[in-house]
Amino acid sequence: MTIKVAIKILEKKKIIEQLDVERVSRELKILKMVRHPHIIQLYEVYPLHFHLNTLQKIIETKTTLYLILEYASGGELFEHIVKQGKIKEKKAAKFLQQLISGVEYLHKLNIVHRDLKPENLLLDEDCNIKIGDFGLSNFYEPGTLLKTACGSPCYAAPEMIAGKSYHGIKIDIWSCGVIFFALLAGYLPFEDPNTKKLYDKILIGDYEIPKRISQNARDLIERILNVLPRRRFSIE
Repeated sequence: MTIKVAIKILEKKKIIEQLDVERVSRELKILKMVRHPHIIQLYEVYPLHFHLNTLQKIIETKTTLYLILEYASGGELFEHIVKQGKIKEKKAAKFLQQLISGVEYLHKLNIVHRDLKPENLLLDEDCNIKIGDFGLSNFYEPGTLLKTACGSPCYAAPEMIAGKSYHGIKIDIWSCGVIFFALLAGYLPFEDPNTKKLYDKILIGDYEIPKRISQNARDLIERILNVLPRRRFSIE
């Protein structure tokens, strides 16, 4: 049987600094762990283009690592939003449910993604969400705080923007709220070409929900995009 796969290529010569080594090691460890219908899978395959004696998930040469990943034929959710302009609420709710399902699974494994955005969410042939790109992900101990600021500013939670220590779960949920807003509105809640002004908007939760969005969806957005982590909706 023929199966299409995606191959992520990592050049070893670019993985020199200790932080880069740790990041790649974490990404590989996470990919080997996760098994969920809404998360991109690292496959166990024997690619015909490589001469290996055993089945394995990662093909390694002297210069390169090849990660054999699940192929998502629908492309990025970002492209889907750009093409559609805005998504109908019923479909947006389906996307959010699938995204939250994957995020909840990661959190139960004590993994925080830290870079959730439409560019890192892929769609399969049936238009189902597949969470990808774990390059900035990390493990955490329940109840402990993380310190590293990372990810894309437009999707970053206020506490991360402020340079504070943060609960990984809470920042992933915030990013899910930004994505849900983008699905419904067709644009991001926080945007500004001036980085300082962008940060100021995020810090105080300065955004406006389009009037055409239903009260139920509006309520959910407001409860997720709460600038106070302790009052922000949990997954439960």
